[in-house]
Amino acid sequence: MGDVAITYKVMPTGLEVDLAELKTNLEKGLSEICRVNSIEKRPLAFGLNALIVQVIMKDGEGVVDRLEALIRDVPGVQNADVEDMGLI
Repeated sequence: MGDVAITYKVMPTGLEVDLAELKTNLEKGLSEICRVNSIEKRPLAFGLNALIVQVIMKDGEGVVDRLEALIRDVPGVQNADVEDMGLI
């Protein structure tokens, strides 16, 4: 099996969440099981922003579920949705 690139849209719990701190916490929390390729801020509406997180990891059974659980466990994260996924 090869590597897989997964892009998530990570929604903060609210406007009061410091996105710079959230980005740092995501990088720390995810570095155990994958390589964080990029994290970008994307404006949504009414001052609310999401973080677009792209990671690269080994393909295998259950990797997406494990990764989503790790993302949701980061303080300040409301939810995470897969935007794109593909083998590289």
